[in-house]
Amino acid sequence: MPDESVRPLERGLAVLRALASAPYGDQVRAGDLVRATGLARSTVDRVVATLIRLGYVRQQGQELRLTPRVMELGNAYLAAAGLTPEVAARTARLADELDESVSLAVPDGDGARFVAQATRRRTMSVAFRIGDLLPAERCAPGALFAAGWDERQWAAWRTRRADDPEAHGFTAVPPRRVTESEFADRAGRAGSSGWALDDQLIEPGLVAVSVPVPASGGGVRCALSAVSHTSRHTAEALAKAVLPRLREEAAWLAEALERSHTTTPPAPSTRAATPAATDVAEQKGPSEGKPTQRGPEAVAPSVTHRTATPACSTASPADVARDAKAELGAGFLQSLARGLGVLRALGAAGREGLPLTALAAATGLPRATARRCLITLEQEGYAAHDGRLFRPLPRILELGYARLSALSFAELVEPHLRDLVGRVHESASVTVLDGTDILYVARVPTVRIMSVHIAPGTRFPAYATAMGRVLLAGLPEAERARVLTAAQPWSLTERTVTSVPALADIVRAAAEQGYAAIDEELEEGLRSVAVPVRDAYGRVIAALNVARHSGDTPLEATRDALLPALRETAAAIEADLHTAGRFNTVRVA
Repeated sequence: MPDESVRPLERGLAVLRALASAPYGDQVRAGDLVRATGLARSTVDRVVATLIRLGYVRQQGQELRLTPRVMELGNAYLAAAGLTPEVAARTARLADELDESVSLAVPDGDGARFVAQATRRRTMSVAFRIGDLLPAERCAPGALFAAGWDERQWAAWRTRRADDPEAHGFTAVPPRRVTESEFADRAGRAGSSGWALDDQLIEPGLVAVSVPVPASGGGVRCALSAVSHTSRHTAEALAKAVLPRLREEAAWLAEALERSHTTTPPAPSTRAATPAATDVAEQKGPSEGKPTQRGPEAVAPSVTHRTATPACSTASPADVARDAKAELGAGFLQSLARGLGVLRALGAAGREGLPLTALAAATGLPRATARRCLITLEQEGYAAHDGRLFRPLPRILELGYARLSALSFAELVEPHLRDLVGRVHESASVTVLDGTDILYVARVPTVRIMSVHIAPGTRFPAYATAMGRVLLAGLPEAERARVLTAAQPWSLTERTVTSVPALADIVRAAAEQGYAAIDEELEEGLRSVAVPVRDAYGRVIAALNVARHSGDTPLEATRDALLPALRETAAAIEADLHTAGRFNTVRVA
């Protein structure tokens, strides 16, 4: 490493890579990171403390895990690459049209790295994730990229293959040896025909067709692929079925990606998850307790929901690092925080890149400090420059993006529910609206002799629950009325409100207040307080609640005691959801 490199940044990136490469679900501890990185335990502890303070790592007991917030690093690359939410959404619509999985991949060294993925949900379905890296010789996009390689790139590929002939270093695919002549032949055919075929190269049964998305200056910017299984298509049949449409879409993508580098993209539209979806314009999130007008929100649990970019903090990376250093002292690695701030700032680089002066201004760092961070990022393979302009590289996506992009909505909210239960010592849940019912998608119970026993998948009528009323409050009034009438309310206890006009007034009040509370309407002795969880457009997509036994205290006292923690938890969930869903689909259930 050059003398100007930033050692704490190098070490922090090594720890992030170690956390990202550990099998998900494994209990990773500091000792595991020491063995994986070769760093001293004291160094690992300081790096971990810094990453926890930045919100990139969560600790529960001795177990360490990456949080969805670390995806903002990968988002920086995707933004600079021009992958707007419009492009990602269009990829998903193409998958619906073809009824096959569709992906976008970019060249990354001698591999192909996925940057967009729309997977069909079947018993046998593609398991690749955004950020996964495949060896060029084992996939259709790789043949397209290799068609334009020069001798230096072929030499680098030969060196890697000599060291790892079966591609064990690529964890997304099973090991397999491919001869140079076979790969060179496929690359040559891809270059001459303008498309590439993968006939079970990745694994038995998997077939794919890829076409190039050209760059304006020549070469291949990325590859668009349709992926299927031999139970549905032979490789040749898949090509015949999808190739014309892929080429048409690749031409659109080339223009869209070029526009994303020269103009500010329009605010993306989104679709309510209903069969008769309508486009809804982007809206800013509402202030606490004050609703905004929102589009249809009958979110079915079997579909995906795409979110947009959250509002950014006004504090610069330099300010954040300085404040954390003042709080934690020697346990906080300020230079690591600054370096990660520079990496995030590269998201504004576009295809051409950003000059050092712009990056220093964006991060609030002195030019010399920003330059040392950039040198380190370049040496680590996360940035490049042409002598004056710096830009991020796709390797950034290895810093946890693939692992975290596969998180379901339930997995995303569960750590926040644990924290909430730890604060209020009561059970907490998250639900979505499904027809006239609420459907539990996540729940963390409290441990007591007397406790409320509800499991994910449980349904209750929305009209009789606090969470249901919060979710109904997120609908337009006409839709609220339709759902309430269709529910045909009936008494579950002697306190249950069953009058549709009265329920409409209660739901309207919940929309105005930003919360709902019930007392023994669903079950005798049970009360609940709930708040909405909103997407980046300000629309209600889920509800968060705390349930407890009624006891002798007034409902107002329970509400006042629980609301602050509920609202803070909802805000934390929303922040993770907005980061994880900026270029990625987060499955509601």
